[in-house]
Amino acid sequence: MDRIRRAMRYGGNETEVTMVQPTIHVTHEDYGSSGRYAVAMPGIEGEAELTWHAGGPGIIVADHTYAPDAMRGSGAAAAMVRRLVADARARGVLIVPACSYVRAQFERHPDWSDLCADA
Repeated sequence: MDRIRRAMRYGGNETEVTMVQPTIHVTHEDYGSSGRYAVAMPGIEGEAELTWHAGGPGIIVADHTYAPDAMRGSGAAAAMVRRLVADARARGVLIVPACSYVRAQFERHPDWSDLCADA
């Protein structure tokens, strides 16, 4: 399990709180010219997914991200994008962030700009 540390303010006093967040397991299904990343969480119906398709030689297009309401805020979508980025880096391909969520994550992570096909 990953630990998250947050400082919280109570009546002018700052208190550090450590929360435990379960490790998120991301699966990847590669169909050749398209694929998907998925996250399923115990006790939550459905799964989050990020889909992609080939956009030409050396390019993949991240075209859709979805998380059930019960998974929103859990980090599932961010974990799928991190896995997409890690896989793209390992494969030597670029990513077109066509999905608004993936684009927002690229904007938050300038260290990923070398992988952005439409930068």
